[in-house]
Amino acid sequence: MTAVQTGNIMLRVGAFQLHDISLAIPAGQITAIVGPNGSGKSTLLQVFARLLNADQGQVIIDGKPLKSYKPVQFAQTLSMLPQSKNVMPDLTVRELVSYGRSPYKRLFDRMTSEDENIVDWAMEATGTKRHENRMYHTLSGGEQQKARIALALAQRTDIILLDEPTTFLDIAHQLEVMDMLQQINREHGLTVIMVLHDLQQAANYCHYMIAMRQGKVLETGKPKEIINTHFMEKVYRIEAKVKFEDEYPIIIPIKTLEANRRSY
Repeated sequence: MTAVQTGNIMLRVGAFQLHDISLAIPAGQITAIVGPNGSGKSTLLQVFARLLNADQGQVIIDGKPLKSYKPVQFAQTLSMLPQSKNVMPDLTVRELVSYGRSPYKRLFDRMTSEDENIVDWAMEATGTKRHENRMYHTLSGGEQQKARIALALAQRTDIILLDEPTTFLDIAHQLEVMDMLQQINREHGLTVIMVLHDLQQAANYCHYMIAMRQGKVLETGKPKEIINTHFMEKVYRIEAKVKFEDEYPIIIPIKTLEANRRSY
């Protein structure tokens, strides 16, 4: 069963292009989109979220063409957490998370007891309930990211997109966020699709991987099946030693390939 499926997606944004993207993302699993900077990872995520329209091809979500969704219906199907953390500084954590109920409300509708219960659930799932009355801007970077994920959860969608959810976090908070997402996936069966830069974290936490370079999808599959020395050369243009201990990859970079150095 697939959550998101694409057929020959092509998109030009300025001088950048996505080329013939065809893939199927499994439902109920965690998928990582990886690759070097400028490879089109975030652009692809924005196509899934209808923030960018493909010039060619189609996207199917939960068996329905992306273009057939009405805005409210789409917001009840898929939620996205972008990199930007721009929010009103005078919001409490609970007020922020409550915005996740917007797709289910008409203008000026009040929160129902069901809405409040869902907000409680989202905060409990992310460990932010204890901060519900604190102002969002007073939280640490890691706690702010958890509150933003709670906002996405409060939409009660089956699919969540996250664009680099661990960016700007220290290693401890990175692991806390990844552990939390893994637990949410296990307990609630949500489809999580995220852009990640840390290849080892992606392989450790994700069931499926999409590797991109220069607007193309080069590899897809289970991390343990696709990550090897050839993968590192093909996707990242580096020579590296790769081995797995259980499900965790140990990647030791050796040198940048000459062809890669000339391309920058």
